[in-house]
Amino acid sequence: MMIKIGQTYELEVIKEVDFGVYLDAGDLGEVLLPSRYVSDELAVGDTIRVFLYLDTEDRPVATTEKPRAMVGEFAYLEVVDTSSVGAFLDWGLDKDVLVPFAEQHRPMEKGRSYLVYLYLDNKDGRITASSKIDKFIDDDAAHDFKAGEAVNLIIANSTDLGYKAIINHSHWGVLYKNEVFERLSFGQSIKGFIKYVRPDNRIDLSLQGGVETRDQYSKIILNYLEKNHGFAAVHDKSDPKVISDLFGMSKKAFKKTIGGLYKQRVIAIEADGIHLLKK
Repeated sequence: MMIKIGQTYELEVIKEVDFGVYLDAGDLGEVLLPSRYVSDELAVGDTIRVFLYLDTEDRPVATTEKPRAMVGEFAYLEVVDTSSVGAFLDWGLDKDVLVPFAEQHRPMEKGRSYLVYLYLDNKDGRITASSKIDKFIDDDAAHDFKAGEAVNLIIANSTDLGYKAIINHSHWGVLYKNEVFERLSFGQSIKGFIKYVRPDNRIDLSLQGGVETRDQYSKIILNYLEKNHGFAAVHDKSDPKVISDLFGMSKKAFKKTIGGLYKQRVIAIEADGIHLLKK
């Protein structure tokens, strides 16, 4: 296995020293895990999960701290300082990550957060960030996403159609606004689903789908019923906006959910609304 800076690995302890332990990092050689990350129980021959980066002297070093993103990933990070070389972002480690001026989509300001991509700088091998995210996503790149597949999304932009989202840190997809029934914000990470892969390989997304989502919707409806004396004045013929305002889901998702609860004999669907059945 090729071990690279900017990734997380399980590495073996090969040597103990006064200031920490050294880990076997393959082609990178022996990498120090400083003593502040070493527990009393850790011994030579044990393995430990660490993240690798470069210290201030450009030497590979390990940490048990978990960064908010690894090399090859996108993240929404806050600027904690600016200098003559660029902006520094808090990414969860003691050492902040740099966004050089040349990699800033627009000048960054301290205290504000930006969506960035993490990569290794070709000149010095340091982990670096860029807010010019479009150049790191190839719309024409091949993929094997399938309809119904669960994916991780980062909300990256809004358009007249809806929201552009980054799928699994690699591809663009679209969430159509008439199918989104919750508040989404720029840089937000959220679970989603592949809805449709178009003939041109572009991807349509959905926030609804899968057993996990259906279970969540069932809980929302049942919690409402329990808090409102077992009754909700909506049913499968109700206006979609009323359903969305009440439960934060589409009418289609609502109908599927109450249909499932009806079959399980948890609720009754009447002309005036849905009723929670007594156990």
